Amino acid sequence: MRKFAYVALIAVIILMTGCASGESFRRANYDFSKVEKVAVVDITGEVRGEGAKNQIADYFAMELLRKGYSPIERQNVQAMLEEQEFQASAITREAGAAKAGRILNVPAVIVVNVPQFDDEVSMTAKMIDVQDGSILWAASGSGSTGGKLPAVAGAVVGAGVGILAGGDTAGKVAGGVAGGALGGIAGHALTPKQAETVRSIIRDMSEELPSAAQSQ
Repeated sequence: MRKFAYVALIAVIILMTGCASGESFRRANYDFSKVEKVAVVDITGEVRGEGAKNQIADYFAMELLRKGYSPIERQNVQAMLEEQEFQASAITREAGAAKAGRILNVPAVIVVNVPQFDDEVSMTAKMIDVQDGSILWAASGSGSTGGKLPAVAGAVVGAGVGILAGGDTAGKVAGGVAGGALGGIAGHALTPKQAETVRSIIRDMSEELPSAAQSQ
């Protein structure tokens, strides 16, 4: 029984380990040194809640800073666009995103789409020139949170721990039930793992993003 518990624990840990990957393409011969300030103006798709969207914008801001850009905080972006009564639906196209950038007085904007956001996460991002609406940089990425069986896996882990910790038969049963209940509850807490996966995806997507000082 103990051997089964150990095997179950190892299997669940492997299943719950996520991974991420990304790639990007840039406009050839564009002088990225002309771009200093950048604003993430839109995050669409399956992401629900401003908190999650702000976190995604923050991860992009971290990568932009690493590349030498000066990102504008997302809440400030929203406040300025709302002040100008700019319709959020207009940002979904390059021309609308470019117009939003002109309102924000930045040379380029970034729009993000997250078509899948559950156990598997995928996203795309585009940097758009606000003067002509052309795409300067485009990237895509995907990853797994390793949470395909969150509640079940958590219950298995909890039960396994309970069985290992239990003494006699009664203790094993009681420990398994209690551990399974606690593990099931813990298994639902995917937010930290999703955040880790999203950050890894964005980091991979931004790896080939030209620095602000790069001219070719």
